[in-house]
Amino acid sequence: MNRERTAGPVEDAERFVRDVYAAHGKDLLSFAARQLGNDWHRSQDLLQEAVVRAWRHSGSLGLTPDGIRPWLFRVVRNLVIDERRARAVRAGDHRQLDGVVVPVGDGTDRLLTAHVVREALDDLTEQQREVLRETYFNGRSVLHASRLLGVPPGTVKSRTHYAMRALKRALTARGVLG
Repeated sequence: MNRERTAGPVEDAERFVRDVYAAHGKDLLSFAARQLGNDWHRSQDLLQEAVVRAWRHSGSLGLTPDGIRPWLFRVVRNLVIDERRARAVRAGDHRQLDGVVVPVGDGTDRLLTAHVVREALDDLTEQQREVLRETYFNGRSVLHASRLLGVPPGTVKSRTHYAMRALKRALTARGVLG
C-alpha cells in the first residue's frame, strides 16, 4: 500500500516561514532597517514578528507565502510605528530592557534561528558543509568523520576550523552574531 505522507503542523510552519523568508525576507529587512535608522538587530526582530504574525493569520486571512507581500510590509510598518511610540514613552525611563530575553515556548525563535543557520550554511563550500555535518550535526569524532569522508584526521580538523570561521562570518553578516 503506497500512502502519501502529509505534512504536519510543524512541517507546514517551517515551510511557510522558509517560503516567506525566501520570497520577501531581504526586502522586508531592508525596509525595516531604513525605517529604524539602520538598526539591523531591531529590524530582524520586527521581521521575525511580522513572519510569526503572518503564519498565525495565514489560515484566517487566506495568506500564502507568495501573496502576502503588501500585508507583510504593512505589518512591518505598523511594528516600526509601535517601536517609535514605545521609545518615545520610554525616553524618560533610564532602565535598559533591551538585553532582557523573554523565553517563548512555541518554538518560533528556534525555527527562525534554524532557518538563518541553514541559509548561512549555503555560503560555505561543500567540503566545509560535509565536515560540519559529520562533526557537529551528526556528533561524530574527528577519527570517525575522517573515515567517512576519506580524508586524514588532520584534514578534518583544519576543514572544521575553516568551516567554523566561514560560518561565523556568514552569521555575522546576517546580524545573528555581533
